[in-house]
Amino acid sequence: MRTFLWIVFPYICLTSFVVGHIWRYRFDKFGWTSRSSQLYEHRILSWASPLFHFGILGVLAGHVMGLLVPESFTDTLGISEHTYHLVAVVLGTITGIATVAGLILLIWRRRMTPSVFTVTSTMDKAMYLLLGAVIAFGVLNTVGVGIFGMSGHPGGYDYRTTVAVWFRDVLTFHPVAATMTGAPWSFQVHALLAFLLLAIWPFTRLVHVLAAPLGYFYRPYVVYRSREPIGASRPPRRGWEPAGEP
Repeated sequence: MRTFLWIVFPYICLTSFVVGHIWRYRFDKFGWTSRSSQLYEHRILSWASPLFHFGILGVLAGHVMGLLVPESFTDTLGISEHTYHLVAVVLGTITGIATVAGLILLIWRRRMTPSVFTVTSTMDKAMYLLLGAVIAFGVLNTVGVGIFGMSGHPGGYDYRTTVAVWFRDVLTFHPVAATMTGAPWSFQVHALLAFLLLAIWPFTRLVHVLAAPLGYFYRPYVVYRSREPIGASRPPRRGWEPAGEP
């Protein structure tokens, strides 16, 4: 089971992520969208969307730094482990709170607005559930373990010696299962749920993350014309005269 979870399972999920996007682009190109529901409701969305998107961008930036940048590199720059841990916890807490608040508002809006809930698919519900679980365990790791010392780590847990090493080994195709078994259970669950999210990613609205609107830079201008007011000088077309006119 340990070999399956930390060696086989990540590659199953990554294969689904890559092949799924190819399949989706090949057979469902017009469905490659976030399926915006702004027309149904925009007041809550105007708060929830910026909170979630800016928060999640900060969270992803923190993960890139924490997982892909080795500890030896920050040591070379003269950044101590205490300083790195302090900055990571502070920024992670801020971006985490923004992400959680935005996600809660998005889910509340989708569930409590009938017109939005009507267009919510089963895959949308599964995506929100899994995404919420990933974020919840991320907050637990940052706040619970990093600040309050849960899982028997009162000074915080240095995940860069285990989780980050295992993740980089997965990307270089030589992971070691024993590297992850020493991590706290919450970090293990967070990693497994994150890979499961990658597995279903291509089949959800999350595909819009990989759809950069580069065409906006060179497409022709869109000309908007207002509707002519009632009583304009141009006569109405035959058969479309206002009611009551001879």
